[in-house]
Amino acid sequence: MAAGTLAPRPPDSLQEFQYPPQNSPPSTGGVPPATDLVLGATAGCLACFLTNPLEVVKTRLQLQGELQPPGTYPRPYRGVLRAAVAVCRADGLRGLQKGLAAGLLYQGLMNGVRFYCYSHAEDAGWTGYPGGTVAAGAVAGAVGAIVGSPAYLVKTHLQAQTLSAMAVGHQHNHESISGAFKSIYQQHGVVGLWRGVTGAVPRVAVGSAVQLATFASAKDWVCERQWFRKGSWAAVLAGGMVSGVAVAVTMTPFDTISTRLYNQPVDADGTGKLYRGFLDCILQISSKEGLLGLYKGLGAVYLRLGPHTVLSLFFWDKLRNMVQH
Repeated sequence: MAAGTLAPRPPDSLQEFQYPPQNSPPSTGGVPPATDLVLGATAGCLACFLTNPLEVVKTRLQLQGELQPPGTYPRPYRGVLRAAVAVCRADGLRGLQKGLAAGLLYQGLMNGVRFYCYSHAEDAGWTGYPGGTVAAGAVAGAVGAIVGSPAYLVKTHLQAQTLSAMAVGHQHNHESISGAFKSIYQQHGVVGLWRGVTGAVPRVAVGSAVQLATFASAKDWVCERQWFRKGSWAAVLAGGMVSGVAVAVTMTPFDTISTRLYNQPVDADGTGKLYRGFLDCILQISSKEGLLGLYKGLGAVYLRLGPHTVLSLFFWDKLRNMVQH
């Protein structure tokens, strides 16, 4: 079965189900398109709930030592595991789920719009052209990122907040998700809610395109070496982790830039105090932190990709079967 397609009715056994990559929404196959989009968004939210701790860790690592030369600043967060322990010590176990509500909102908006746009591209036959699947996935991801940007902005603010002794990056000190939206809107209007979107669009577009281009081939490569049985969950997860190497390497610089643009302090008119925009952010990080500064949080980005992809597909299939039955 070709990647990105489904049989008219998914088989009952998960061991025989041919899962497409997360960013390539499958055909509706007996489920109304609008329902499929809701299910896809719901699946993304469920996966977000389980992988959000890595998002918190990634955000802290990417803000640590902002615009400071390596070795000149304290490092309360060192590596993924030790950073997770540091978060727990500072904020308790609940600290690993900081920004969860905003993250769920972002996943619902972004995935819903992305599935909807991709579905239209598929119906129009654009995905049948060479490179059409990758292009459609990238464009759909970019549109989804624009729609979900306010939620990602608030998520970043909330995940960065912690005790002063462990604080990295600017602290916005929001009391809640609703308070964050209200505060940003009152100070900077509607435009303020989309601050940092210039970093989010290339982040999601690049991540979607690379994942679409590598996931299916990586899964086939794993199966050809007979490490796992074709179609098994182990093969899907292994394929996701192999593909994740390419996605993490290409996406992490954009992810770091996005985090910095979203979290930076701003003037009364909404102008960033640290970065003037996307290109300025790249230049400042590269010149002051070195090129490796763009890869802060790489480990957390990588460890999140495979599980998030597979969990999204698992929940999508379960929800879809519930609707069909």
